[in-house]
Amino acid sequence: MRVMVIVKASKESEAGQMPSTELLAEMGRFNEQLVNAGVMLAGEGLHPSSKGKRVRMSGDKRTVVDGPFDAKDLVSGFWLWQVKSMDEAIEWARRCPNVSPGGGELELRPVFEAEDFGAELTPELREQEQQLRERSAQRTKR
Repeated sequence: MRVMVIVKASKESEAGQMPSTELLAEMGRFNEQLVNAGVMLAGEGLHPSSKGKRVRMSGDKRTVVDGPFDAKDLVSGFWLWQVKSMDEAIEWARRCPNVSPGGGELELRPVFEAEDFGAELTPELREQEQQLRERSAQRTKR
């Protein structure tokens, strides 16, 4: 199963405070463990919401809103992990260095797989999705 690990923003990350050299080294070692175990598919940190935008949708209307946004539910980074179970993902998350000097929080969420959609994902839609994934994978190899 794939799991999105969401690193919740903190007042430090939203202020644009960069991690210390020590934390960067710790995170590098943790990421290396994830890669060596075949768990990490992707992972990145994000700039503060003050550099971001939101696009609000209502019917056909789209409205762009500039950051910063309320820090309560923001994301400051993510990983995408391939694990056997949510329990395995939790084991890895417990080994993660503290992502913020003031205390961090990770949110783990299963990623939908094609079989989760049931009959609504017709064979034609499954084929289209597979072709798009393959094209996307080819582009990232360049």
